[in-house]
Amino acid sequence: MATILVVDDELGIRALLSEILSDEGHTVEQAENAAQAREVRDSLRPDLVLLDIWMPDVDGISLLKEWGAAGQLTMPVIMMSGHGTIDTAVEATKFGASAFLEKPVTLQKLLRAVDQALAKPAPRSDPTPGHARGDGSGHPPLHGAVALGDMQPLPAMPPPLPSGPQPQQTFDLDRPLREARDAFEKSYFEFHLAKEGGSMTRVAEKTGLERTHLYRKLKQLGVDLTRNKRGGGAA
Repeated sequence: MATILVVDDELGIRALLSEILSDEGHTVEQAENAAQAREVRDSLRPDLVLLDIWMPDVDGISLLKEWGAAGQLTMPVIMMSGHGTIDTAVEATKFGASAFLEKPVTLQKLLRAVDQALAKPAPRSDPTPGHARGDGSGHPPLHGAVALGDMQPLPAMPPPLPSGPQPQQTFDLDRPLREARDAFEKSYFEFHLAKEGGSMTRVAEKTGLERTHLYRKLKQLGVDLTRNKRGGGAA
């Protein structure tokens, strides 16, 4: 999975994009302006940047130009805007953006753009003194690192068994309708989360709910969204 930097001055948008991308298994960092974006880019070298165009200090196009001029455009950048035009998209592409997303960003377009950007060959690292290494990644070698050609494939691991509720359960029906319904819905969603390895995308498709509605529903029912996340629970 990738390290993705989300740059947007609106907290709600940063939170939503981060939640979706984290659920897909990515590591997500956030920045609310160009200054923070520069710091994260320099310290973490993200694999991908989602960059809003309209920001209060320095707009996204200017930051994109700055990275390009300094030889720091070493990762794909997807531009975002709620007021974009064809000319804006063309300008962003001209200065190195790999894609342009119009807000509000739909789930399908977001994930497709991210997958396509990450599938492209990685750009060359910026030629900063002291960062050269034999594998061309631009980062200092790790002590005791093994060359890729010397690594032996690990034996295949059996798929993890689903955790959480089982398909057949017993519910206490001697209670108010609302309580009984909430108990059923909570078990229903917990079962599908466990079955799908915590993937909100697949659970949304399985249950027929729009993703943002699914998030609100799960939080309302008190479902633990971290238990089955990739990397923490089932893969």
